[in-house]
Amino acid sequence: MQIAIIGDYNASFRPHLATNEAIAHALPHLAHQIDYNWISTDRIDHEFDDIVRRYQGFWIAPGSPYHSMAGALRIIEHARKNNIPTLGTCGGFQHMVIEFARNVMGIADAEHAEYDPYASKLVVNPLSCSLAGQTLQIDLPIENSLTRKIYGTGQINEKYYCNFGLNPDYQQQLHDLGFRITGTDKHREARILELRDHPFFIATLFVPQDNSTAAKPHPLVLAFLNSISGK
Repeated sequence: MQIAIIGDYNASFRPHLATNEAIAHALPHLAHQIDYNWISTDRIDHEFDDIVRRYQGFWIAPGSPYHSMAGALRIIEHARKNNIPTLGTCGGFQHMVIEFARNVMGIADAEHAEYDPYASKLVVNPLSCSLAGQTLQIDLPIENSLTRKIYGTGQINEKYYCNFGLNPDYQQQLHDLGFRITGTDKHREARILELRDHPFFIATLFVPQDNSTAAKPHPLVLAFLNSISGK
C-alpha cells in the first residue's frame, strides 16, 4: 500500500516534518505496511496517470500556495470521484474546498485569496483573525459523522498554522451539496469538512499531524491510513 503526499516539500516547514512524523507514529499500529512519497504539485500534470495508478490514498498537504494549484485540484477531483481515501490538512483543506466549489457547486471561477486576492468569487478568503500558532477548541456537532466516530468525543483541541479558510458565505451551500461541515469553531465557522457517501474524504483547517506523538498517534491519521487498507 502506498500514499502520495501532495505538496511542495520544505524541510524547514514544521507542518511538513510533522506529516512525516505522524505517519511514522501510526505505522506500528497498522494492519498493513504503508509507504509514502511526497509528490510536488508541478509534477502532477506530466505524471498524472502514473500517480493515480500507483497510489491508493492521498494526503493533501499544508504549505500553500502550491507550485501548481491545477495539479493539486486534478488529484483532489480524481480522489473525490473515485472513492480514494483522502485527507487534506490546512492548505489541503483550502484546495479541497476550491475543487468542490468549481466542480460540484458550479462556481467555475471559485478562487483562493492567496493566489488572487482580487477575484470576484473568493471561496477561500483571509480569516478575520489569523489562526497561525494557535491551539483552539473545535466542536463536532454531528453525532453520526465519521469525524466524530474517529475522535470519540464532541470537542477537541487542535493546532493551526493557517491564515485562510472557507468563506462563511459559501458554508451552507457546501454543506447542502454533501461536503458536510462536521467541525466548527466558537463562531460556527467550518474547521472540518467531510464528504458524504465517500469512504474517507476529510479536510481539516488545522494540522492534526502536529498533535501526534509516538506514544499517542493521532486518531485522524490512524483512521486515514487504516482506510487505505480497508480496515
